[in-house]
Amino acid sequence: QVHLVESGGGLVQDGGSLRLSCAASGGALSNYVLGWFRQAPGKEREFVAAILYNPSTTAYADSVKGRFTISRNNVMNQVYLQMNNLKLEDTALYYCAAKFRTSQEYISWGQGTQVTVTS
Repeated sequence: QVHLVESGGGLVQDGGSLRLSCAASGGALSNYVLGWFRQAPGKEREFVAAILYNPSTTAYADSVKGRFTISRNNVMNQVYLQMNNLKLEDTALYYCAAKFRTSQEYISWGQGTQVTVTS
């Protein structure tokens, strides 16, 4: 089962940018869809973005379309989330996750990285 470690969170002002990274190990990543989720205090965890291995087909939540970009480096076993024009409502704990291409359920999760957007 793939092991995931996120990094890159932090404090940023409204309208700013951050880039999250997720290092993946322990599995044949070509078998996995990699995704980003987030959970704000008092709210349910929600889907943010996902990317296939090959081709690098992507999917986004409506709330982040046009502002966030997911990408992956299959050689380095990394997945990224470039977040631009951040808003206060983007404040959350962001998780990297992985699921098999043919599965509906994400089976591996990172520990999360905090993103806080301030006014």
